[in-house]
Amino acid sequence: MPSYDYDWLVIGSGPAGQRAAIQAAKLRKRTALVERKAVVGGVCINTGTIPSKTLREAVLYLSGYRQREIYGESYTVKQNITIGDLLFRTEHVIRHEIEVIRHQLNRNGVDLINAEASFVDPHTLLLKLVDCTGQRRVTAANFVIATGSTPTQPTGIPFDAQTIFVSDEILGLKSLPRTMAVIGAGVVGCEYASIFAALGIRVTLVERGHRLLPFVDSEIIETLDYHLRENYMTLRLGETVSGLEVHDNDNGRHVKINLASGKQIIVEKALYSIGRSGATQSLNLDAAGLAADERGRLKVNENYQTSVPHIYAAGDVIGFPSLASTSMEQGRLAACHAFGVPTSSAPALFPYGIYTIPEISYVGRNEEELTQQNVPYEVGKAPYREIARGQIIGDVVGMLKLIFHRETRELLGVHIIGESASELVHIGQAVLAFGGKIDYFVNNVFNYPTLAECYKNAALDGINRLAC
Repeated sequence: MPSYDYDWLVIGSGPAGQRAAIQAAKLRKRTALVERKAVVGGVCINTGTIPSKTLREAVLYLSGYRQREIYGESYTVKQNITIGDLLFRTEHVIRHEIEVIRHQLNRNGVDLINAEASFVDPHTLLLKLVDCTGQRRVTAANFVIATGSTPTQPTGIPFDAQTIFVSDEILGLKSLPRTMAVIGAGVVGCEYASIFAALGIRVTLVERGHRLLPFVDSEIIETLDYHLRENYMTLRLGETVSGLEVHDNDNGRHVKINLASGKQIIVEKALYSIGRSGATQSLNLDAAGLAADERGRLKVNENYQTSVPHIYAAGDVIGFPSLASTSMEQGRLAACHAFGVPTSSAPALFPYGIYTIPEISYVGRNEEELTQQNVPYEVGKAPYREIARGQIIGDVVGMLKLIFHRETRELLGVHIIGESASELVHIGQAVLAFGGKIDYFVNNVFNYPTLAECYKNAALDGINRLAC
């Protein structure tokens, strides 16, 4: 066997890279993690998942949004909220998470190398060190590419990071606008659109598709649509942007967005969020015998191997679902497979969390999928407004929906919109994993008052439908 510097070399320190590196280190493999930026955590910690969710929490608190059902629409914790108010909390959480990751890597004996990596051949990387001390080559028996993604920025659009910007630039905004457009209604676009709308900003959401988030249960999306409009958001669905222009006038700088239908949208700022591309441009993939698709993404098999068997890829760089939670699991599974460690996972039962306002989470199949598959099913629903806890916390818009097999009563899917949806979904996930029936929720006792009671109410509602 040839001698290599490392058994396992990870490129990228986001969720997939972290878990891949730590899993290999726990198997006592010589492991290194290469990160081209001075800070670890990738997009997830520094510009994506953690900042956006912390920003969301700051908005919900400072705007008093959660309490308005009780204290009225005019209730707010702080008048005249500034971008500085929002960043205060965000920066604190980012610093803490970076320190946690560094500590985890150190205590597991992972070599952290700050450098930009590119392949020389399938087993060799050229590392350009970020501290300007030069470059060196390292070899490894196995690699995992976990470089994440970057916002897609088409040419011809005058991006300036302030007036027209992408999601990774939100933390750099100098001020909050009064009006705003979000172009693209994927997960990122919907999350930020709802966050800014909760602040009282008049948001216009433009999407070329005819519905938001088509992979989510349609009834849940209908509920989301309604509440976005309740927050004075304008939804422009089925619309294509033909051009963006920046203009200055007596009222300051603004953006004019031209739609193919002839409509015009004039706002102070525009978030361009039409998707993300794999961050593979600088890797010199050809030298490793690899090629990315037109969006910079790598194709992998069920074990997260690329077309070169000893080179794995995980996380956003391989595309959908591009969630931190799934990326972590992909990195772990890749490391286990590379070193022959038996493991198992159930991608069909990965939960999805979408941090819009209101929050959405689901696991399992939805009504559209089951209808296409000719599966006889029934549903049970529990509105938060009928749960004591929903009244206590002031969330009367939430709903938990169970889908189960009409004949066997086996649970098939759990879909939730409302406060703590991404926490509640794991109860249903566990029952799905063990092939449980809806009767489990009927026979179980839940603490009172809790949102978890929704499971029992929804199960009873579903069983009542069977008797009709």
